[in-house]
Amino acid sequence: MAEKLKKSQIADVDRGVYDIKNDFEYSYKSDAGLTEDVIREIWENKNEPKWMLEARLKSLEIYNQLDIPNWVPDISGLHMDNIVTYVKPKTDMKGSWDEVPEDIKDTFDRLGIPEAEKTTLAGVGAQYDSEMVYHSLQEDLKKQGVVYMDMETALNEYEDIVHQYWMTLIKPTDHKFAALHGAVWSSGSFVYIPEGVQVDIPLQSYFRLNAPGAGQFEHTMIIVEKGASVHFIEGCSAPKYNVANLHAGAVELFVKENARLRYSTIENWSKNMYNMNTKRALVDKNGTIEWVSGSFGSHVSCLYPTSILRGEGAHCEFTGVTFAGEGQFLDTGSGVVHAAPYTTSNVNTKSISKSGGAAIYRGMVNIEKNADHAKSTVSCESLMLDEISQSDTIPSIKVDNDNVDLGHEAKIGRISDEAIFYLMTRGISEEEARAMLVRGFVEPISKELPLEYAVEMNNLISLELEGSIG
Repeated sequence: MAEKLKKSQIADVDRGVYDIKNDFEYSYKSDAGLTEDVIREIWENKNEPKWMLEARLKSLEIYNQLDIPNWVPDISGLHMDNIVTYVKPKTDMKGSWDEVPEDIKDTFDRLGIPEAEKTTLAGVGAQYDSEMVYHSLQEDLKKQGVVYMDMETALNEYEDIVHQYWMTLIKPTDHKFAALHGAVWSSGSFVYIPEGVQVDIPLQSYFRLNAPGAGQFEHTMIIVEKGASVHFIEGCSAPKYNVANLHAGAVELFVKENARLRYSTIENWSKNMYNMNTKRALVDKNGTIEWVSGSFGSHVSCLYPTSILRGEGAHCEFTGVTFAGEGQFLDTGSGVVHAAPYTTSNVNTKSISKSGGAAIYRGMVNIEKNADHAKSTVSCESLMLDEISQSDTIPSIKVDNDNVDLGHEAKIGRISDEAIFYLMTRGISEEEARAMLVRGFVEPISKELPLEYAVEMNNLISLELEGSIG
């Protein structure tokens, strides 16, 4: 056991409010490890329909049959026998922040969630460990038929819809961590936007993992009907511990004809986290999916949001940034499947690595036989801040149609010594000069984020850069 713990002790920076821990208190938690008894206990505690138990047990069976995918980096510090897959906090779902227990409420207060709800958000969901503790939606949106709630409530109130779409985009057979999610998923967000409804103010869910040695497996399902639009924001964070934590969530997005969905997320996990998240979108005729993704923190991360453009004229925009520091291996990227004529995609990613960290871009573009006049542009730029860090681009491009327009560009470079010297001649310290150049490098990404998340990203960059000189 001592050796297992030792492998999880990762160098980290002081991340301020993100690293403040609450006492580990709970009303129920499962035994560590993954067995049929654990699955049945989770199901019974959550009072789910019978078909969900069958789905969970089938996922467990698939999980036990599958090997770890060959594209996953070293995760030898992660031992499922030690992971607690379900931790229920000492509270039920609340509709008022005042009713949330004080220690949990203080955590979200420090993260700015209640204040953001008052000023910039149309709805908020807050998950603590394995369960949502708070959810709200503006009354005018409810009157228009917008649904925004936790997955447990949706499973009861909208069972037919949930059953229809459940794990149809992310199947347990896709890979071992998708099967794990299907077996032990808990809570998450359900969003339904009726036909023609324009949600002009974003909805936001925030996932906070407080328990040491635990996993978080939230499931997000968003359905945007014909001609509707919404912007959904997701935030994630956890304090650092000297034991491995695991995140294996799933996000399934359904964008119907002429609909638009923007999905923005900053994954700000601590560096004892193994982040094995899966995200996919299915886009119908003339629909648009926009991904804005920031990957910070975590010891190992495997994250490749994928868009399946199945309707003629469907469009995907992907904008992402990854920052890997000491002890981190962040294998991130994107995937696009052009499965219909006149589909288009633009992928623009930036990655930064320092202090021996590895930032890997893994991109997949598939253009199928029937995707006449498809157009795809991929640009990935990497910035290495020293000579011991790693940055790689691993493109996978499959084209089964000659009548397409496809471009892929990759650049890897370092901060210019001349630029640093110039800024220092203007009275700026070397550390601040370096930070300014890094922030300038990611500026095209940060301007796509909501203001509070752009500020968070810049703060995280500044924290990561502290002590990197010399």
